[in-house]
Amino acid sequence: MTLPILYTLRQCPYAIRARLGLRLAELDVEIRDISLKDKPAEMLAVTPKGTVPLLVLNNGDYIDESLNIMIWALSQHDPQNLLLSDNCHLFTDMINLIARNDCKYIATLEHYKANTRYHNPDVAIYRNLCRSFLDDLEARLNKHRFFMCDSPSVADYAILPFIRQFSHVERQWFRHAPYPRLQAWLEQHYQDPIFSKVMEKRPFWQPSSLIKSHHKEIV
Repeated sequence: MTLPILYTLRQCPYAIRARLGLRLAELDVEIRDISLKDKPAEMLAVTPKGTVPLLVLNNGDYIDESLNIMIWALSQHDPQNLLLSDNCHLFTDMINLIARNDCKYIATLEHYKANTRYHNPDVAIYRNLCRSFLDDLEARLNKHRFFMCDSPSVADYAILPFIRQFSHVERQWFRHAPYPRLQAWLEQHYQDPIFSKVMEKRPFWQPSSLIKSHHKEIV
């Protein structure tokens, strides 16, 4: 039986999120790292949207939203109970927290990144707007080890790639920022073998026909 196929980009935070979900669900998938400058025809044949992540299932259906990929994967197998299926109250709070990340924080983060890149004077404004979300995360981590409770949930892994992105914008500033719990939380994820596996560098995927053709030219 063929495996589901994930088209992905190594450093894209949405793609990192999808890979985390699949890894945490312990599902076997074929990972295809692509270049956005040379999108495979096989990928575009599934959907012309041409974005990553894109998970193509065995029956030909596909999922092209990172959070939906996470939830689909963990609905198949959730060995760590990351969906908090036994606690309706925490589940609702978790979904609301992810929604804040996706609907408000990420847009602000994009402005923060752009203003920093082009040395615009509004950097501090957008950094502070991002901090309203980070303040909430820090407060949560003052109460328990992870965002929802003392064990990780989907919220930790869904938000992780975007906190990682924030920490890279002004590394020196973040290193000295008043977020000791969040910094420790981030470092804990970095040291997790699951994250290391998800971030492994792979060569860009090529169809087998192109690989064979290239091999013949070399020979």
